[in-house]
Amino acid sequence: MQMHDEQSSCSGMILISTFSDEQSLINLSKTLVVEKKLCACVNYTRINSLYVWESELKQEEEFIAFFKTTSSHIQSLKAEILAHHPYKVPEIVIIKMDDVSSEYLSWIINNTHKG
Repeated sequence: MQMHDEQSSCSGMILISTFSDEQSLINLSKTLVVEKKLCACVNYTRINSLYVWESELKQEEEFIAFFKTTSSHIQSLKAEILAHHPYKVPEIVIIKMDDVSSEYLSWIINNTHKG
């Protein structure tokens, strides 16, 4: 019953960010998932990005990451990523999971709960 109550008051959230290299992404992700339990899962893949930085057109290979968490952990997760991110101006985009299965949301809640 407790999980049902927590589920009804908790939303699934996704924080999206990009990283310049895979190792810094993996190191931060391991800390956030395993040690701090601020997110249940991090999906990532290599991407190509085209953007303007300091008035110069850049075309770079990056890694995009999707951090799966809950509404109760999203601000702590954001703060940790901002504090340890290798970029001066990191991409931080937060999306609420509007339609998520109850089983998946329960899994996220169970894996972000500090015991």
